[in-house]
Amino acid sequence: MRDEHGAAITWLPYDLHPEYPPEGIPRDALRKRYGEVFHDRTRELFERSGLVWNPSETVPNTRNALRVTELARDRGVHDAFHDQLMEAYWERGENIGDYAILRAHAHEVGLDRDEVDRVLAGDDYLDRVQASTQQALSIGVSGIPAFLLDSRLIVLGAQPRAVFERALADV
Repeated sequence: MRDEHGAAITWLPYDLHPEYPPEGIPRDALRKRYGEVFHDRTRELFERSGLVWNPSETVPNTRNALRVTELARDRGVHDAFHDQLMEAYWERGENIGDYAILRAHAHEVGLDRDEVDRVLAGDDYLDRVQASTQQALSIGVSGIPAFLLDSRLIVLGAQPRAVFERALADV
């Protein structure tokens, strides 16, 4: 769709659950909260789209992943790092809130170990993550994924291709 419509895609940080503890929460807690039906529907959506559904049994607090992703943006490897983390979490069941996992993927895309450690040890990029999250909330984003098209139309949630085709035609 990117090529067909000349769309530029910019992934922005959105801290979905800042209330989660640093170590994350067990996936069973989400199953209890939303029911097994939610997980079954998500699995089916992934499968229909040809994607692998094998999420971590720990639902991470993603704040540190978002902060390291912003370092990757500043170093010109954002897309590669973002893709690494998505595959790690959804396909391989890795806990992307774990420092060792973040470090390993950061190293794979060429990020400097000392810079990654500095980000993880401090508050680097926290302001950027919080500002982006607040801006998204202010325009009506309430979850992920969310897509802002032409700065005027929001498409919320994982939607079928036809929804995006219509939305892109509208803008």
